[in-house]
Amino acid sequence: MSTVPVNRNTSDNAGPINRWVIAIAAVFMQIALGAVYGWSVFLNSVIADYHADKPSANLTFTITIIALGITAGFGGFLQARFGPRAIATAGGILYGLGVFLAGFTAPNIGLLYFTYGIIGGIGLGLAYIVPLAMLIKWFPDRRGFITGLAVAGFGLGATVMSPIATELIKPTNLGLARTFNYLGIAYLIIVVVAAQFYRKAPDNFAPAGWKPTLIQKTEQAARNYSLKEALSTPRWYILWLILALNVTAGAALISVASPLAQNFAGVNATTASVIVVSISIFNGIGRLFWAWLSDFIGRPFTFLAIFLVQILVFFIMSQASNFALLLVLAAIVGLCYGGGFGTMPAFAADFFGPKNSGTIYGVMLTAWSAGAALGPILISSMDYRTALLIIAVIMIVSAALPLLTRFLIGRERAAADAASPAAN
Repeated sequence: MSTVPVNRNTSDNAGPINRWVIAIAAVFMQIALGAVYGWSVFLNSVIADYHADKPSANLTFTITIIALGITAGFGGFLQARFGPRAIATAGGILYGLGVFLAGFTAPNIGLLYFTYGIIGGIGLGLAYIVPLAMLIKWFPDRRGFITGLAVAGFGLGATVMSPIATELIKPTNLGLARTFNYLGIAYLIIVVVAAQFYRKAPDNFAPAGWKPTLIQKTEQAARNYSLKEALSTPRWYILWLILALNVTAGAALISVASPLAQNFAGVNATTASVIVVSISIFNGIGRLFWAWLSDFIGRPFTFLAIFLVQILVFFIMSQASNFALLLVLAAIVGLCYGGGFGTMPAFAADFFGPKNSGTIYGVMLTAWSAGAALGPILISSMDYRTALLIIAVIMIVSAALPLLTRFLIGRERAAADAASPAAN
């Protein structure tokens, strides 16, 4: 693997760098960030230590994700201006600090919201978007695969952290407060160290000898868009809706996976927890699998496949009563849920060009907050089987959106070709 010399016009560029080293550092960073998905292991301890009911305790996680979604857009803009290393470092400090300070907040639940939720969530938003925006420019030849690899780390973060936190949090070990302290320090160190390997890619970087494939040529925008220009086009809102609807479906099941399994299959809570772990694992796998596939079949057809699979899965699930079948179906939903996060960063870069893709996709992550709120509300407001059928119908409607994006980008490229000097 050869190294790539980089321009020395910013503090983030210093000497030759291997782009795969940057990618590996990004995976480690995302694993630390993705530990936030393991919030449920803290829930019972938070209820006890803060004398809170379950909705109040769980609101901490909701605040964290909302803060992440809102802040990601700013992170995309700031990393373009100040460089990926600086913004990822700042994000790591805030994330680690927020979790660390949470250890001193009991029994004041409001302070927990502020430290873990707002400070930690802002750090998450700043740090999460940086690897995606940076790696898209380092890997124009593998946009889907590389963004999928980065966010696969985020999807698997809870799988790595949850068993560790479960042991630490026991009263016979550290308890909740000191667990927050130790994890905050660990997150800060991992993210900040990983950030020191980050570099901006040279302008218009392309690997030696690489030529875009036919799919890459036909599905990529003819120019780079600014955030303002992207927000003035229908296609940004179509992509936002694609991501929001995919998150809605996955978040709905994730939010009730254990009680749904107990209700449908008559299993106990311990057995039902296997579904929760399965969804987490396949969430991580799906981020890499679908993103990798999108480099070969294109982003629109990838999302079409994700939606078509979920139509069938949610319909079958609405009729299921066998635990083994539910386990398989839930794993597939996790696969598709993660696939949306793995594929959409590259989709946005295709649609609007790589230059400002970090900012544009960062703002698009508000769809994450919207879907994460809508899905659980939908499935909790009615009978589970009815809700699953409604989600299947939503997926049928969603399947038309990727085809619409392919039509729009084709029309734009045809217009650009017609307006070029060569065409005249």
